[in-house]
Amino acid sequence: MTFDAFSHERSVIPAGTVVFRRGGQGPAVLLLHGYPETSLAWRKVAPKLAAEFTIVAADLPGYGESTLSERAIDHGRINKRAMGRALADVMSELGISQFAIVGHDRGARVAYRMALDYPDRVHAIAVLDVIPILDMAERLTYEAARQMGHWLWLAQSSTVPETLIGRDPDLYVRDIIEQWGGSGVIEPEAVEEYVRCMRKPEVLRTMGAEYRADLLDLEHDRADRIAGRRITCPLLAAWAQGGLVEQFGDPLAIWRQWAHHVSGGALAGGHFLMEECPQELATLVASFVKDAVRQESNTSVRSR
Repeated sequence: MTFDAFSHERSVIPAGTVVFRRGGQGPAVLLLHGYPETSLAWRKVAPKLAAEFTIVAADLPGYGESTLSERAIDHGRINKRAMGRALADVMSELGISQFAIVGHDRGARVAYRMALDYPDRVHAIAVLDVIPILDMAERLTYEAARQMGHWLWLAQSSTVPETLIGRDPDLYVRDIIEQWGGSGVIEPEAVEEYVRCMRKPEVLRTMGAEYRADLLDLEHDRADRIAGRRITCPLLAAWAQGGLVEQFGDPLAIWRQWAHHVSGGALAGGHFLMEECPQELATLVASFVKDAVRQESNTSVRSR
């Protein structure tokens, strides 16, 4: 099954309209892309997973072809909890009560927030090339900040960053992809699609609102840490070997402060893992999700 063969659907929810691609059969897996991509980022991985799972590859709320209503953006911000709520609503609309999530970059931040907020619905989570935002903030060094300058810039309280990006989104997106090792890895037509979406005023609005909400995301993480809330489902962490994430410490040790059951390791690729090592990633994710589903099934049988 090719990615083009996936159905192209949309779900109208209170927060707006979420566009997604769906294909395959079996336990449900929600795929969430990172920045500055769209659900197209999963084009090499989703078909491999669709052999065993029902795959829902969504454009994050407000990104790609998805849209956000005016009321969904609160005082110029849209936090990960609100984005996660929108995606949970989409899965409910599809009649999917339980699912696994695989998130990359910003999508991984939405994913772990959903795992914390919806423990009865999320039965497995994979986070790609990311650690929790609170740990990043607390462990930030000058060198790491220099490499992720866009994060601090876009988090400013004004709309200047997205306004300037809107003047030349082509330059901006291509520069980000080059900085993060995606040049020569992501096909030109895919890059052009990411640029096309970044040209949309509504996507620029979401981008600014989402990054500005990082302070709220920090508050939510901090509140969970203080309350001792942890991710109860199995968590798989994968990251680029020798990449930015490793500058913050041992990713597995960091995630073990947030989740009870953590596994994973580094992959021989750059930040855009789905583009660089799709076969290895798909195999890793498929094995992880199958094990998680099997464990949950065994637990359900024993509890009867």
